[in-house]
Amino acid sequence: MRLAFSTLGLPGLPLDQVIRLATDHGWAGLELRCAPGEPVHPAMPTDARRRARRALEAAGLTPLAVAGYVGVAAPGEDGPLISALLDQLRLAADLGAAFVRVFPQGGEGWVGEADQRAARRLAAVADAAHTLGVRVLLETHDSHRAGRDVARVLDLVGRPAVGALWDLLHTRLAGETPSATWGALRPHLGYVQVKDVVGRSDLTPLPLGAGVLPIGECVRLLPPDCWVSWEYEAPWYPDAAPLAPLLGPGAAHLTRLGG
Repeated sequence: MRLAFSTLGLPGLPLDQVIRLATDHGWAGLELRCAPGEPVHPAMPTDARRRARRALEAAGLTPLAVAGYVGVAAPGEDGPLISALLDQLRLAADLGAAFVRVFPQGGEGWVGEADQRAARRLAAVADAAHTLGVRVLLETHDSHRAGRDVARVLDLVGRPAVGALWDLLHTRLAGETPSATWGALRPHLGYVQVKDVVGRSDLTPLPLGAGVLPIGECVRLLPPDCWVSWEYEAPWYPDAAPLAPLLGPGAAHLTRLGG
């Protein structure tokens, strides 16, 4: 198991400080949140991209993914969404990241329509993703929380440059067991996001192992070389403890579970 954490838990922190925290606390990779106000975003100039890549390489850290917010199943026109996704793919390639994360955001409408929108848009960027050496990963989230929901879309796409990101919280909220999710996503899986929370009705983030999510059951299913990324949703929960002091114990906890 290879360990990464998401910069979502350190909102707005400069990349050099994030890198220092990762190297000081035993993390091998970073999931880079791609949003305004963050060090990584599609409007980054070319020289800033080069500096970021050199800094990550010098520290021996893997830029696992650019974690964007494109909703590939969302109602609306295809063009702007595809353009935004292509921008994020180019950003990931410039940084040396293997993946770009996307959300479904299919809304409350008929499932078949949302599936078709997502599959059409993902297929439209698959050739560019392949050329750039970056995979697009559809996360188990919002309208497609369960692994079976994401797998249904990916089976429609049928392209190796498009895969799945397993967010353990959302598959749990969908009532899916880790073994069922693994069975659905195994042919498509890019990597896994873990976290821990107070409970189903209170999603305040907690240190790994302090909440109710079956992290151990999840990671024991994974192959030894699979990336596992800790996503600590600090921006949405201002009362949550700061992430930085939790990084060392979090890496140790995941290492024990994976052993």
